[in-house]
Amino acid sequence: MADDARGRGGSDDPAVQAVADKALELIHDGAKVGLGSGRASAAFIAKLGERVQAGLRIVGVATSEASATQARALGIPLVEIDDTLELDLTVDGADEVAPNLDLVKGWGGALVRERIVAATSRRQVILVGPEKLVPGLGARGRVPIEVIPLARGYVVRRLRGLGITPTLRLGADGAAPVVSDNGNLTLDCRLARPLQGSDEALALEAQILAIAGVVDTGLFLGTAERVLIGRDDGRVEVLIRAARGTPGAAP
Repeated sequence: MADDARGRGGSDDPAVQAVADKALELIHDGAKVGLGSGRASAAFIAKLGERVQAGLRIVGVATSEASATQARALGIPLVEIDDTLELDLTVDGADEVAPNLDLVKGWGGALVRERIVAATSRRQVILVGPEKLVPGLGARGRVPIEVIPLARGYVVRRLRGLGITPTLRLGADGAAPVVSDNGNLTLDCRLARPLQGSDEALALEAQILAIAGVVDTGLFLGTAERVLIGRDDGRVEVLIRAARGTPGAAP
């Protein structure tokens, strides 16, 4: 969703409330649920907490410290990922959604944990507003990459060699770098042009991940089972990944 906390994209936005309600319909008693990060995910967690307080039995795995703190405050039981846990679904947001439902994530800084939780889930459900829909990944200006601090200079040099313009993500003071929950740095990367389709995105992802010191990228390719798009009038459009990655509207 957009970044205005109290207006469009904020907790009172009808679009945010609508997608959170729609996602809640997918949760059954006894479910194991990945809890995403960002404002749309926070709205979903708030509604899920109300259901838990009313008797719904679920357990959750949070993708960020912020989501974990919110969940605990609402009484949502949290569990660790062990060698036996498989989540029924993860409900999360995204910063970009391509026509084939490939994603860019990580503007909020939780991309590595979001990747792990999504990989542990049978389904990934994404909540967005229409402003997140793009013709090609990278169209909104940046693809995040999480890097080990020691490797920052080397990674920057290698990214530039790929035609990518990386910028170190700084905190609100504009001086100190943002440090992820994992103790790493984030490079926000501007591509020469938006990516054209999944093959180009997969090729770029492989090139970036091959650089020593890169922990993960914000390219989430083929992970979303469905995308819920909230509209200003409270309607929700549902896109479901069909065979061979071709999306279709839900019946």
